[in-house]
Amino acid sequence: MARVTVHLHGVPKEKANRELIEMYSKRILSRGIRIESHSDKMSAEAYVELLQKKKGTVIYLDEHGETLDSIEFSTRVQAWSIAGDETHLAIGPAQGWPSTNTSAKVHRLSLSKMTYPHELASVLLVEQLYRATEILRGTGYHKA
Repeated sequence: MARVTVHLHGVPKEKANRELIEMYSKRILSRGIRIESHSDKMSAEAYVELLQKKKGTVIYLDEHGETLDSIEFSTRVQAWSIAGDETHLAIGPAQGWPSTNTSAKVHRLSLSKMTYPHELASVLLVEQLYRATEILRGTGYHKA
């Protein structure tokens, strides 16, 4: 089973966001999904450079990316889990992705057409990953 890694640019400063991320992180760790925080002192360009060196597929969370509902997202999570390569989901820095990160080759996924602060987007992403794994397990967590 391939691993899915969520990359965060900095540890959330807001205590409530940090606690929610920690709670969902504990729930999804045994399901092959981990969270990796990178220094928020790192420039956006250096963060992108670090991500581009990762083996596997890197997917940038971006409001202009592909939008999926929770069921579609769970299908994607399942595909990532059985793929041979690692999948890296990256939440951008507070100032957004640098303009140099606009290559057509870059995979992008959107949590919504709305824009969220990066800390809140991090919470939304890890909750949706938990939800996706619960959908795949057939529990009653997701109520369609």
